[in-house]
Amino acid sequence: MAPSICFLLLSLLFLSSSTSGDLQHHEEGFISLVISDKGLDFAKDFLIDQAVASLVLSQLPQIENSVQVPLVGKAKVVLSDITINDIQVNSSYVKTGDTGIVLVVSCATADLTLKWRYTISSWLVPIGISDSGTATVKVNDLQVGLTVNLRNQEGTLKLILWIMDVMLVDAFAGNIASAVEEAISEKIKEGTATLDYLLQSLPKTIPLDETAALNISFVDNPVLSDSSIEFEINGLFTGRNGVLVPQGYCRRSDISVSCGDRSPKMIMISLHENVFKSGSLVYFTADSMQWIVDELPDQVLLNTAEWRFLIPQLYKQYPNDDMNLNISVSSPPDIQVTNKNVGVKIFIDIIIDVLEAGEVIPVACISVDISASCAAEVVGNNLAGWLKLRKFSTDLKWSKIGKLHMHLIQSVTSGRPQNHPHTIPELTVNKGNSTANF
Repeated sequence: MAPSICFLLLSLLFLSSSTSGDLQHHEEGFISLVISDKGLDFAKDFLIDQAVASLVLSQLPQIENSVQVPLVGKAKVVLSDITINDIQVNSSYVKTGDTGIVLVVSCATADLTLKWRYTISSWLVPIGISDSGTATVKVNDLQVGLTVNLRNQEGTLKLILWIMDVMLVDAFAGNIASAVEEAISEKIKEGTATLDYLLQSLPKTIPLDETAALNISFVDNPVLSDSSIEFEINGLFTGRNGVLVPQGYCRRSDISVSCGDRSPKMIMISLHENVFKSGSLVYFTADSMQWIVDELPDQVLLNTAEWRFLIPQLYKQYPNDDMNLNISVSSPPDIQVTNKNVGVKIFIDIIIDVLEAGEVIPVACISVDISASCAAEVVGNNLAGWLKLRKFSTDLKWSKIGKLHMHLIQSVTSGRPQNHPHTIPELTVNKGNSTANF
């Protein structure tokens, strides 16, 4: 009972009152994930911090060189224990374009410490001359540029990297500069390989429960604009355990639901209504939208005696007997996204069962037509919104206990909820934990 009920609720509550038609949609992609320039800047700063942390305290290979000193002879110089102690990044930027995502770090400085020693051998000094010590060195104007591109590879993302420029200005000449340059390049390649492995290790489907899974395979290549990168995900629910669900969804419109308000966000998610339509179809096909209700907070409602005035025929034929409600959704819930709101239509059959002498006796079937709409938005760290029941109608489908006064039953069960929107419990989201405030 829980998974399908949760799906119906999430279909309404996890939607925004504002719809969006301005995101580009491609073939078969029903969930769109857009990382804005604000999100790219955040990712850039995070990646730079991680790269600096991985480089700090790393050691460069030992460097050996020979130098001919006039009138003295040949000096062998060895630099060892070359350690990067700190890197300060003074300027950086990220931009997107046709070639990919370009990340440039400039005006960076690196502080190094090292041990040095030299030995001079000459025919003038047979015993040789040697010395050793330590040194602290600052590398100025370090610049690194790279381009990253993402390509769809059978539903996963393949990362392609080009190191455009690793340049040291006013730094050590020769071997030391090469060693620093090689260390930076190797760290970039290691990080790229790790990220590429993680991207290709992403699952193509996520099991949600025993009935349904969500197809999260990527569709097409990411779309790069001047200020954002957009990913298209299949996003449709699929059946598990051999449950076959008709496919072939197509877009009748580009209207999708966007999470959040219109203020600048780092990440924006757009969900097409077919995502929810596929979910409702999966659960309906798997017969997961059928429940037996034998317990209520007011348990006396499940006894014929409580209905003796409203349905006297029921009490007359089955005095003081317990009842069950056999509830089933008669067709897949229809979820519609419009420019104004998000709505759902649900058609339910409720069979009244009387429990007499250990036997379950169906006595009547009532069809219920429910229409509701919702709005939800993220305000600061809070998720808030409303859920309104717009239509609640009942109709007698069949009866073994005579004619029922449906207008009386509907007035008792509905309480005219269509005139009273219900506030969604406010969800306060804090770093590290989440608490729900009612």
